[in-house]
Amino acid sequence: MTKVKLTDTEQVTAHIAQLPTDLQLAVMYLRNAILSVDQTIAEHIKWNSPAFYYSGEMRGFDPKEYKRDILVMNLRKDKIMCVLPTGAVIQHHTEILEGNYTDGRRMIYFKDLADIKEKELQLRKAIQEWLSLVEK
Repeated sequence: MTKVKLTDTEQVTAHIAQLPTDLQLAVMYLRNAILSVDQTIAEHIKWNSPAFYYSGEMRGFDPKEYKRDILVMNLRKDKIMCVLPTGAVIQHHTEILEGNYTDGRRMIYFKDLADIKEKELQLRKAIQEWLSLVEK
């Protein structure tokens, strides 16, 4: 029997469908908010979590630098932690970015759907700034 391989988007959808209902609603809203920022944002499962990356053309780089990665969700029962592997490049929209890691990561924490809606504009601006700094 041939096993059908799901597309990246189908894998993300299937992953979210396995979450508790309240978390599903929050993650779906957050997913849609991120994807709607720009057409060059794509999604897949990375580190067993929904992740978002720049899908456009870029100069060559060492894949261990994670320059293409925008955001990886870390889903927990009481919050959604979003890891921005290169979030330190974002300078102007840092109200929601937390942490000062030497590897350039920054975090955004969301408690629930209401918290996501409250921080959505700041999230969108931070992602737009990140996209403007991509090495094309």
